[in-house]
Amino acid sequence: MVQLTSGICNRLSGASPTEIDEIGGGYTVQLVSIKKVGAVSVAAPAIDRYRIIMSDGVHFVQAMLATQLNDLVSNEEVVKNSVVIIDKLTCNVLGDKRLIIVLDLHVVSRDEEKIGNPTAAPSLAQPPAAAEARPVVSAPAHQASHSVANESGPAQSRPTTSNRPGRPVSHRNPEIRTWSNQRGEGKLFNVTLMDESGEIRGIGWNAVVDALYDKLEEGKVYYISKARVNLAKKKFSHIQNEYELNLERNTEVEECLEPSSVPMIKYNFIPLSQLEELQKDSICVKEVGSLDEITSKANRTVIKRDLILVDKSQYSVRLTLWGKQAETFAAEDLPVIAFKSVKVGDFGGRSLSTISSSIMTISPDIEEAHLLRGWFDGIGAEKTFQSYSNMLSGGASFSGFNRNEIRSILDVKQSQIGTEKVEFFSTRATVMHVKSENIAYPACPTQNCNKKVVEENERWRCEKCDKTYERPEYRYILSMAVADWSGQAWLQGFNDAGLAVFEKTADEIMEMKERNESEYNAYMARVIGKTYNFSCRAKLDTYNEQTRVRYGISKVSPLDYLEEAKYLRDLLMTSSWGQGA
Repeated sequence: MVQLTSGICNRLSGASPTEIDEIGGGYTVQLVSIKKVGAVSVAAPAIDRYRIIMSDGVHFVQAMLATQLNDLVSNEEVVKNSVVIIDKLTCNVLGDKRLIIVLDLHVVSRDEEKIGNPTAAPSLAQPPAAAEARPVVSAPAHQASHSVANESGPAQSRPTTSNRPGRPVSHRNPEIRTWSNQRGEGKLFNVTLMDESGEIRGIGWNAVVDALYDKLEEGKVYYISKARVNLAKKKFSHIQNEYELNLERNTEVEECLEPSSVPMIKYNFIPLSQLEELQKDSICVKEVGSLDEITSKANRTVIKRDLILVDKSQYSVRLTLWGKQAETFAAEDLPVIAFKSVKVGDFGGRSLSTISSSIMTISPDIEEAHLLRGWFDGIGAEKTFQSYSNMLSGGASFSGFNRNEIRSILDVKQSQIGTEKVEFFSTRATVMHVKSENIAYPACPTQNCNKKVVEENERWRCEKCDKTYERPEYRYILSMAVADWSGQAWLQGFNDAGLAVFEKTADEIMEMKERNESEYNAYMARVIGKTYNFSCRAKLDTYNEQTRVRYGISKVSPLDYLEEAKYLRDLLMTSSWGQGA
């Protein structure tokens, strides 16, 4: 029989929330009950939550499973009477009640009989006084999804009005977002709240949007109480905080009219030259584009404006402003602008784009901005800048094929290239399979645009250029399996790679496919078994919540047999055999 940790339920029942945090984990209990409960908050979409009863064989206590552990229940990895080791838990206060939340656990035994005849553990601890409402600064927050974690946090009661510390609001999302799923429709907004210790995201749903959105203003200080503390959904938030606040119907917000201090937004500036390696923040405006309107796939009119940004690394990149940020943008004399939390794109070259969580500050009063202003006015304006838009999407500008540094596929994988930063390598491999179903996409024929076009009324429309064309220009988008003596890997490439492999334009290939499917399949089969030299880029990529290393083709070229013969000749002549001869 599995040995349970003696007396742990009695300790948990008699401990204060602070003491429970200090107890930590590593103790073995049996889950004698697992029950699904309804959503706690009517302001947020419903999400499954589970109440559990933990037993040490003598006593039992109730707790909640954190929502990130729901899969253990739905996949039946944890069932009634399972024995588990609790790795981490916490305790929150709800009015005059305590709520233990299990944050992490691992299963010891799934199929067990009930151990002992446990009874309810006596409750010895009194919940602490309700937490003081603290004023915070609001800053822009990240776009949310259709659901928010519902772990209950302290329902903070309103403190007295005397001696309350104030915190300002640094940013609020400029637009209210809407959502729609099988459960219905709704709206939400995000706000980033800040004090001297850091930042936290606040999110309001549906009726809360009407009550609080207009009440919160950037740069002002507020006292906020009775907000629910949830575990942060890292997928939807860039903020470095393990928790977030769910603003509810009973959440109280009061402006602090005499704040003692207002903390400044914290930036993590990244040189433009490092955008290939690091996907974040920073910058100085070189060129301001016109305000344009485009029609999205959802048939909505969207406002956009392009900026050309440069910095001291002598690189330039295009950044796109959207919505109200684009419409209200007003800056003259090429100002210095600080950006926080912008999206980095790598299709057709590097580019930046603002999202709902992006913060844009024109001419900020910070040291980095003053130094950049001085550099640009002094010598920067006359410099030549390397544009990311002129670079091959796969990164050919950074690395070419190097015969002396060929690596096997097994070596590339075992070395874990690309797991920590973008890395380049050369390899020689044979094409084993090409995904021929979606080998090309209809692109805008305008030079250097390359965006996908959509068919409307027998014409093709580019949302970026806001123009329609009689026909698109097809461009390759390759996915193929290649192999060498050591193993196999999937490589992804774009138009230049397709031209090198198929020796025809994508327009010609698509015309062949429409004209004669059999001829198209036969032409695809001609590629199988051919060997090429590949220059590749390895980088981590996340898709459908799965992170893996992807290998992109920077350059592909056929074997040069004359060059190979010379290489083998030189190898022989420099060997001990050749020198002895």
